[in-house]
Amino acid sequence: MKFSERIVWVTGASSGIGEATAQAFAREGAHLVLSSRRPDELARVGQSCLHPERHTILPLDLTASETFAAAVGTVLARHGRIDVLINNGGSGQRALAADTTTEVERALMEVNYFGPVALTKAVLPAMRAQRSGHIVVISSVMGHLGTPGRSTYAAAKHALHGYFDSLRAELSPEGLKVTVVCPGYVKTAIAENALGPRGEKTRGPSTALRSGISPQRCAAAILRAVDRASDEIYVGRWEICGIYLQRFLPWLLRRIVRKMKFSVHAPR
Repeated sequence: MKFSERIVWVTGASSGIGEATAQAFAREGAHLVLSSRRPDELARVGQSCLHPERHTILPLDLTASETFAAAVGTVLARHGRIDVLINNGGSGQRALAADTTTEVERALMEVNYFGPVALTKAVLPAMRAQRSGHIVVISSVMGHLGTPGRSTYAAAKHALHGYFDSLRAELSPEGLKVTVVCPGYVKTAIAENALGPRGEKTRGPSTALRSGISPQRCAAAILRAVDRASDEIYVGRWEICGIYLQRFLPWLLRRIVRKMKFSVHAPR
């Protein structure tokens, strides 16, 4: 098994990509630390993983960075090391930029950018001490481009790319690795739980996500990326073409994006 006895910490592990990724690592022999804000769902996911007795349930709020040092201490006391950190937790957005309050924008940046950065910094001393470790960041196609209704979400994902690309360069001489994962449409509940202009849950349908890949397919790609120590991967179907358009034909992508229709109440 590729990750036998490895300690893998997954945030946002209570559903979607995080849940599927945890299950996939468990099948490959990993010992898991499962974190999110929902203890009951974490317990369910832990029981669904192979060898549930190996895994640690550790509730964590990514907006409460003052708790991260204690959380790292708990993991090290239980497992002795941290081999892989999967920064997967986050929140979606469905709101026009002009309508979104500053408070909501700050909240989105806190959970999607500052939280993963702070948790990574809390974990790094242990990885440096053991002279090995792998940081994985679940970004998005939105880390490379922006579309209507996703302004702050896209900003947070762009910020992740800038930060973790720099961190990869800094940590490379020490043998530590950083992988950025850019999923397109994945069949998860992120759209139903996305934040509206004033922080309300939009709870609307998501036509695009229903046509997306399964969380299990995304998780399989994440495991391959960690195994191969990839710097960055794209996971999805036709929508990841937007990344290549942004790189090679940005004028065409801008023209396409300007024609995209957006309404808070319209199917996505």
